[in-house]
Amino acid sequence: MYWITEHLRLNGVYWGLTALHLLGHPEALPRDETIRFVLGCQNVDGAFGAAPGHDSHMLYTLSAVQILATIDALPALEKSKHGGKEKIADWIAARQDRTSGTFAGDEWGEQDSRFLFCGLMALAILDMMHKVDVEKAVSFVKSCQNPDGSYGRVPGAESHAGQVYTCVGALALTKRLDLADLDRLGAWLSERQLPNGGLNGRPEKLEDVCYSWWVLSSLAMIGKLHWIDEAKLTNFILRCQDTEHGGISDRPGDMVDVFHTVFGVAGLSLLGYPGLQAVNPI
Repeated sequence: MYWITEHLRLNGVYWGLTALHLLGHPEALPRDETIRFVLGCQNVDGAFGAAPGHDSHMLYTLSAVQILATIDALPALEKSKHGGKEKIADWIAARQDRTSGTFAGDEWGEQDSRFLFCGLMALAILDMMHKVDVEKAVSFVKSCQNPDGSYGRVPGAESHAGQVYTCVGALALTKRLDLADLDRLGAWLSERQLPNGGLNGRPEKLEDVCYSWWVLSSLAMIGKLHWIDEAKLTNFILRCQDTEHGGISDRPGDMVDVFHTVFGVAGLSLLGYPGLQAVNPI
């Protein structure tokens, strides 16, 4: 199990660290060891892989930047043997397709709105957004909008709540939420709530705790968090918790994991659940 999840290692540190911070226990992971592991995932091109020795990828590069920012350790990048903020930003900028405006995830070239958002998010944290063509990126996001007001991963692709988060997040980062059809999008997102209180990612799918983040954060960004039944969603998330051993699963009775735990906790934070730190929906 340890080895087959190696491709999630750096993401996993980010998920666990974020959950701990939201729960008010930022000290639970040792800071120096966390920094050492993150820098151990950096490659000679300046970007980061999922674990030491893995290829550089946008997803893991964002996780690395987020981890270091969360523990106030971004200055540690300047002491890295593989380069600091400037080199990371240059790698991210090189992933942008200057024709379409979107980003590839790695050198092999797969493109979609996820990698665009991850690139912009990392650059925003590093204060390096000037490295890319923001206008072209915004234009690509606009092209991913569907008639239902929602978004797909590329133009013409099926609307999906995960892609809504990346597209709306990109518009929020670039201060272009005016391009979204807020009422139509809010209606589509609010329709993701099922009778049991949980949220799904697209029509006719099962509820899943992770959409307590993707859907809820999108609603928060467009100012329509009140368009869902917050009490029913809170109850659903709490029913997914393993009250004996801790952790949160995708739905009640399933095995818990750190991925669903962080997004369940983050969803509860957006809902104003007592005792949790506030989370930024972008």
